[in-house]
Amino acid sequence: MKITRIRIYKAPLPYVGGSYGWGAGNAINTAIASVVVIDTDAGLQGCGEFTPCGENYMVAHSEGVEALARLVAKPLLGQDPRQVCQIEQIMDHMVQGHGYAKAPFDAACWDILGQACDQPVWMLLGGKLTDGAPMYRVAPQKATAETLAEMQRYRDQGYRQFQIKVGGDWAGDIERIRQGVALLQPGEKAMADANQGWRVDNAIRVARATADLDYILEQPCKTYEECQQVRRVARQPMKLDECLTGMAMAQRIVADRGAEICCLKISNLGGLTKARRVRDFLVENRIPVVSEDTWGGEITSSVVAHFAASTPPEYLQNTTDLMNYNTRSTGIGGAVARDGRLYAPDVPGLGVQADFESLGAPIAEYSL
Repeated sequence: MKITRIRIYKAPLPYVGGSYGWGAGNAINTAIASVVVIDTDAGLQGCGEFTPCGENYMVAHSEGVEALARLVAKPLLGQDPRQVCQIEQIMDHMVQGHGYAKAPFDAACWDILGQACDQPVWMLLGGKLTDGAPMYRVAPQKATAETLAEMQRYRDQGYRQFQIKVGGDWAGDIERIRQGVALLQPGEKAMADANQGWRVDNAIRVARATADLDYILEQPCKTYEECQQVRRVARQPMKLDECLTGMAMAQRIVADRGAEICCLKISNLGGLTKARRVRDFLVENRIPVVSEDTWGGEITSSVVAHFAASTPPEYLQNTTDLMNYNTRSTGIGGAVARDGRLYAPDVPGLGVQADFESLGAPIAEYSL
């Protein structure tokens, strides 16, 4: 089997809630999705997607996929997409880093591999260990009353884990956390996610002021070292997110016992191939993980769902239904959110097809 054509698509994904506020003064109204579609001489087609949470999120850039395609598309043409590790090596040889841009190419090849084997991707990742992954839902930075009302709406839809966006005004964040945690019912969990937004001193102030509350403190500061300063003071479990960019950091976290929970953003790690290694290493060392991505539509959500399904339930903190954050689609079919849980498709491959009507014409095309 050979790759015969690679197409790149771009599409805006407006946020269903209008404005999505996160971190220190960051907000997006529309995310920009990049979709990769790979065709083969066997008639199989695979798709992948990368969507950053705004242009200023980490090092990710919405033009990264098309820029990478200019370098790697021609070397990938003629290759066997089922050889996912060979595809990984070709891309890594051509371009150092920029895993977020490689991730949709990687996902498209896993999609084709699954179709060729007549198996869902979760089976190829080790089998279905979690049938219906528990989801969290985000309450973006809004007035406290709006946040509480939003949490109640999600509870009515079956969500039992809530991510409260903080990281702006630390004093106001204390009150947001207090009121948000007070709303929790038995069996529910809350995460206060600063998205790297606080200085160390202010993060320590927040941790101390909320020491009597049971919630998860998520990525309070920008760097791993800063988060560890806060962790020495905080009583809450700490979840690391943006600073976890690969196996080297995962190994450091395990060696330091530097977090109670690790968030695995598949694009941030360079795609399913690399994310699976990191996930398995963390689980082997008894650190629970989150299966998610930076943002995305139906295609990204399906990748996330397969990854979650192949994670042991006792080490899967949660996942999220990214496709339901948008008013526009990237794919047809895919993962299904039901009663607060995310279900991966059981059909071969990722179980999602690119929504060409929504995506429009490709912005780039490469073929043999």
